[in-house]
Amino acid sequence: MQAKAIAKSVRIAPRKVRLVVDLIRGKNVGEAIAILKHTQRGASPVVEKVLKSAIANAEHNYEMDTDNLVVSEAYVNEGVTLKRFRPRAQGRASQINKRTSHITVVVTEKKEG
Repeated sequence: MQAKAIAKSVRIAPRKVRLVVDLIRGKNVGEAIAILKHTQRGASPVVEKVLKSAIANAEHNYEMDTDNLVVSEAYVNEGVTLKRFRPRAQGRASQINKRTSHITVVVTEKKEG
């Protein structure tokens, strides 16, 4: 049994979020939250929120034991890119891409034995 949580269109570039998500993949849930609390990255609070949501989904929807949960999957997909323009020299304009992310965290119960 697995429980999942998804945060869509988060205003952080996927490349930056992947650095944080790679830290928690495969870890025990308690350990993953501790890692996220002590990671000095802008994406850490957002990933922590998604992880806590996945834990709550597991507990409430599937009656899983929170002590035995493991982060089995954690990945980041690219969301919609907001396109903005910045004035440049000699009347030109250059495009600035403000990237968004879709963050997915899946937790499963650890096998006993």
